[in-house]
Amino acid sequence: MTDARTHPANRNLAERVAALRKQRKMTLEQLAVASGVSRSMLSQIERGSANPTLAVSFKIAEGFGTSIGELLGSSWNAASVDVVRANDPKTLFPAQQGCRIRTLSPLRMEKDIEFYELILEPGARLDSEAHHRGTRELLTVASGSVTVQSDSQLAELSEGDSAHYQADCTHSIINGADVAASCYLVVTYSG
Repeated sequence: MTDARTHPANRNLAERVAALRKQRKMTLEQLAVASGVSRSMLSQIERGSANPTLAVSFKIAEGFGTSIGELLGSSWNAASVDVVRANDPKTLFPAQQGCRIRTLSPLRMEKDIEFYELILEPGARLDSEAHHRGTRELLTVASGSVTVQSDSQLAELSEGDSAHYQADCTHSIINGADVAASCYLVVTYSG
């Protein structure tokens, strides 16, 4: 298993958070207030010693007023074809135990929509805090089965099923089955 300090996604996040914070002349305390992430956690992330969840990464992006893709990317590349390679370690996000999240969206792109591949091991779950107001998610199950919870509503999904739900409230994707579930997740942010 990769150490948090050596994981390429953590190194990239550490560099980007520090650079954006300095570029915007924000203190750790100001970013903590803007993002809702503790000052000590932000300090650990900048040092590369923390393994933040996807929810924490989203909060930091929101604190900067940007998307998670922009937080992890670099300046816009004007190429007419932007490829996301399956073996690029920067596309993998630190996630909760038993979850693997890989972005399928170009990281350098400013966008209102993000596309992810999500693998949940048996018994695993992905719990997320509320995103910006108006944010919605569309989850499609490629294999296995999951339960989606948005606020207090539940939906059971099997292979080939999709659910579109509010993500501006607490929400979870839960694999209660005995086999891994493979899903595709689209996150849309309202203007």
